[in-house]
Amino acid sequence: MRLDKYLKVSRLIKRRTVANEACDNERVTVNGRVARASCEVREGDVIAIRFGQRTLTVEVVSVTETVGKAEAAAMYREVAGA
Repeated sequence: MRLDKYLKVSRLIKRRTVANEACDNERVTVNGRVARASCEVREGDVIAIRFGQRTLTVEVVSVTETVGKAEAAAMYREVAGA
């Protein structure tokens, strides 16, 4: 699944266009490398998103095309100490 779509489906970022902009502005990394919106996301990947001064780091647990609001948080696991 594309990175921008994963960020939206997992509800890490509210809209896909905002996810695209974050990738274009080099605020998203996958496995330590700056990632484009078209980057393929797989289980086990580590995604870091910079929100101003704060950085959110998560590990991809599952990749699902559609998911309900209640199950969205189960698609990733926050990585401590990041």
